[in-house]
Amino acid sequence: MRRFNVTGLCIPEEDYMVDISGKIGQIRQLIDRRSYFTINRARQYGKTTTLNELCKVLANEYIVISLSFQGLGDEVFASSKLFCQSFVKQVVQALQFTSTRADYLEEWDDDSITDFGQLNRHIAKMCEKEKLVLLIDEVDRTSNNRVFLHFIDMLRDKFLARKAKRDYTFHSVILAGVYDIKNIKLKMINEGVYTPTPTEGKLYNSPWNIAVNFDVDMSFNPAEISTMLSSYEEDHKTGMDIAAISEEIYSYTSGYPFLVSRICQYIDETLGKDWWTVIGVQNAVKMLLVEKNVLFDDLLKNLENNKDLYDLIYDVLITGTPRTFAFGNPVIDIGYTYGIIESDKQFNRVAISNRIYEIRLVDYFISKDEASQNKRVANILQRDVVHDGKFDMELCLRKFADHYSEIYNKTDKDFLERHGRLLFLSYLKPLINGQGFYHIESQLTDLRRMDIVVDFGRQQFIIELKLWHGQAYQAEAYKQLCGYLESKHAEMGYLLTFDFRGEGNKERKAEWIEVDGKRIFDVMV
Repeated sequence: MRRFNVTGLCIPEEDYMVDISGKIGQIRQLIDRRSYFTINRARQYGKTTTLNELCKVLANEYIVISLSFQGLGDEVFASSKLFCQSFVKQVVQALQFTSTRADYLEEWDDDSITDFGQLNRHIAKMCEKEKLVLLIDEVDRTSNNRVFLHFIDMLRDKFLARKAKRDYTFHSVILAGVYDIKNIKLKMINEGVYTPTPTEGKLYNSPWNIAVNFDVDMSFNPAEISTMLSSYEEDHKTGMDIAAISEEIYSYTSGYPFLVSRICQYIDETLGKDWWTVIGVQNAVKMLLVEKNVLFDDLLKNLENNKDLYDLIYDVLITGTPRTFAFGNPVIDIGYTYGIIESDKQFNRVAISNRIYEIRLVDYFISKDEASQNKRVANILQRDVVHDGKFDMELCLRKFADHYSEIYNKTDKDFLERHGRLLFLSYLKPLINGQGFYHIESQLTDLRRMDIVVDFGRQQFIIELKLWHGQAYQAEAYKQLCGYLESKHAEMGYLLTFDFRGEGNKERKAEWIEVDGKRIFDVMV
């Protein structure tokens, strides 16, 4: 019986899988054009599974050499001799699991190759009459090494010589990993693990500047997710609404392969077959958000280890500082490489790549804030705002207004302007914990506003947090909120405004108003 797999390679015979034939077809086109390229995506993004399926498709026309640098010890990269010998042995081992002719396999297995010159000539001989495709997975696991760069340089030089009809080499080369190999030399120089030789001088040219752009979208769109659910439905006959569930899964994951499969796995193995519903997806998301896994560990580790990246994500999620998305900015590049951020495309601003990351990261910032500020929610428990399983958002906001004026009215104004919204999120989190969650619409967040969507059971609340910037802007805030409510097909919303004017000018209120046919609970603190 097949299952949802989130640990390593997926194969159709054992695992429920998204139909990625469209993606494979796009990659096949690059290979047929004899292109060299890199597939660099974040961890657990389906690279290994994609390469495995690609090998099957290519087998009828090409000899495919599929290697992985994962698990290779540093000793393999200690010298050119050891690397060249190891590379040949890996090729021979890989070809043993293909339909390669025995005599051709024996010809590959040459123990006399001890340097890159000999390896260069050996590759030319083996590629003269055969179309070989070289795939190397986890190629960045050992990238901090000069020997590796020599190997990449050799492949590039052979590619250029082939174009000039002066050499034979691999038909196509695909290097897969997290980091972009095209910029690996400059990355190594900046990290202090690579020193150019005197002959290189200051020419930090990429050793992989021959690579074409890889523009295949590796995430799963709702239609693709539905192909996996359809396979499951054929086996289990649950009666699920495949389209609705696919859309709901996508709304939380933005198609991140691990997150998609993990949600499905929770429903199948933990919640049960009756939970293939929109509510079931939400419950699976709740379970996913509190688990400890390698993906989330890496997510937070990458922030802890990079202050600039930490500050970028904090600004985008918490303070609402707009940050332009531009490749070439090192912090943008690394955040994109790790799969944490993307461009919102409409305004070309930094946005968090999916809602699950948004929720997890905000919880992380709240936890750090609680530890540093040592503050607790005062005089309010979940039972005060939850009655018969329903969350009373109006009462929650009224109590927050009282709590805020009690605790923070004498706090430094600059601190509140930067962290006031985090204070509300810290206040809200324990009240919905266990039964609900919230996420920040980072694409809509800026210095003046933050849109939060709170899901509690079957209830959904839309809250806009904003800073006071004058009466004219306040009127505009009502219209913005109404527009957002309309896009969500909601009739009711909540507006929480932080007013940092002097005490004599401050306005305190908590009242229902009607704007453009929408009911808004308007709170100012």
